[in-house]
Amino acid sequence: MIYSLCLLLILIGLYGVIVSRQTLKIVVSLLIMNHGVHLMLLLVGYRKNGSPPIVDPGTTIADFAAGAVDPLPQAMVLTSIVIGLGVLALMVALCVRLYERYGTFDVTEIRRLRG
Repeated sequence: MIYSLCLLLILIGLYGVIVSRQTLKIVVSLLIMNHGVHLMLLLVGYRKNGSPPIVDPGTTIADFAAGAVDPLPQAMVLTSIVIGLGVLALMVALCVRLYERYGTFDVTEIRRLRG
């Protein structure tokens, strides 16, 4: 059920990217898609009643592997958040420059005013 909600969040962002004509709305839609992907990755690594992946002295590998949570999806999401923040800054800077040049955020108007 919760995976379908993540998919719904991704599809809402995709719909916003396809339908929107404003550059800022496209940026926000891309952020919604990005958060949906982050949630999906975190859910892949989730284990109910899981323990942190820290090995205590005297713990056997079988005991550790049976109840430990996989830390790789969490690390991938942290990396993705940092990269997404850089991409967001670049997209907002591009939107600001487009507004300075053409005086509008509308993509169809920018295409018409090209010159």
